[in-house]
Amino acid sequence: MWAELARLGRNAGTGGYRRYAWTGAEQDCRDWFRSEASARGLDLDADGNGNEIAWWRPEPATGRPVVTGSHLDSVPDGGAFDGPLGVVSGLAAVDLLRERGITPLSPIGVAVFCDEEGARFGVACAGSRLLTGSLSADHAAALTDRDGMTLADAMRRAGFADELGPSTLLRDPAAFVELHVEQGRALIEPIGIATAIWPHGRWRLDITGEGNHAGTTRLADRRDPMLTYAETVLAVRKKAGQAGALATFGRVEVAPGGSNAIPSEVRAWLDARAPDEATLERLLAEITAHATARAGRDGTDLSVTPESVSPAVYFGGPLFDRVRAVLPAAPVLPTGAGHDAGVLATAGIPTAMLFVRNPTGISHAPAEFAEPADCLAGVVALADVLQELACR
Repeated sequence: MWAELARLGRNAGTGGYRRYAWTGAEQDCRDWFRSEASARGLDLDADGNGNEIAWWRPEPATGRPVVTGSHLDSVPDGGAFDGPLGVVSGLAAVDLLRERGITPLSPIGVAVFCDEEGARFGVACAGSRLLTGSLSADHAAALTDRDGMTLADAMRRAGFADELGPSTLLRDPAAFVELHVEQGRALIEPIGIATAIWPHGRWRLDITGEGNHAGTTRLADRRDPMLTYAETVLAVRKKAGQAGALATFGRVEVAPGGSNAIPSEVRAWLDARAPDEATLERLLAEITAHATARAGRDGTDLSVTPESVSPAVYFGGPLFDRVRAVLPAAPVLPTGAGHDAGVLATAGIPTAMLFVRNPTGISHAPAEFAEPADCLAGVVALADVLQELACR
């Protein structure tokens, strides 16, 4: 399975993946998933948001469903494991349970959530947010990519009906368990269990000034938004370090983009994360205040718009205890990365996460990696957890 999926959506020049929502590369991944589901005799369900679940429903599995899975889309030039490892492992766990001769008392589903990364339309976990109702259909439909195409139009071009909104695809699950590659260097054992997801979000900064000639405009006469942006980048790094938080500018657009012209506008996207919501709110307030003051000195105008914000998620309660009982040797750790599991947990669905060790500590880049032996250990761990949850 891994070899077949690994070739889809890979850029030959960078070695990274470009599986953006509602594109041909992502459609190829969907086709792969449907083929794997069909080969196993699994029933495939989908909703109008692009989310899909392959169901194993042996007779007389009448209990509340137990679901695993992840996503297949990627960030620009992302790694192979972020998302797909959870989908491949979910299918492999079903295979392993069947090899064990297990007949679950509850249906087991392997889910693929749409547009988890938000790389094309700017809202992370769009599919799971729409499913749970935390993202409105009207808002989602009007989101645009860098070429100005709306999400609704992209769906229609990909052959999907525009039926965005809350759905019953998950069918009141007893539990959702997401397996994911660990995205840092915190995990030293093959398998870990998540305790929490840091609160995090994306904010767009629009800085406007006055376009002018780079060779004739005195420095004292300039209203240069790039200067405001540059000073803000440096301030963000310092303030995040002081707060014990993380903050990153990973995308910036400059207009009109001439090498010999002072820009008239700079648009930049801030990603910020912190151990708790109070710290994140304080960090954003300090960043906004500093950038606003800097804009005043530079003669520019600034607006800050939240585009995708997720609260802190804490994995606990009976489900967490049962997962720990199944995997008593697995270390526990929080993560600063966002996941569909966090959206489902916020919506009140009992949720847990497993991590597979990443020896490089690199993610959202081609060097992201997990050893095959660790991935296989993840399949066994996931199958053990699903067996505990769906067979008792």
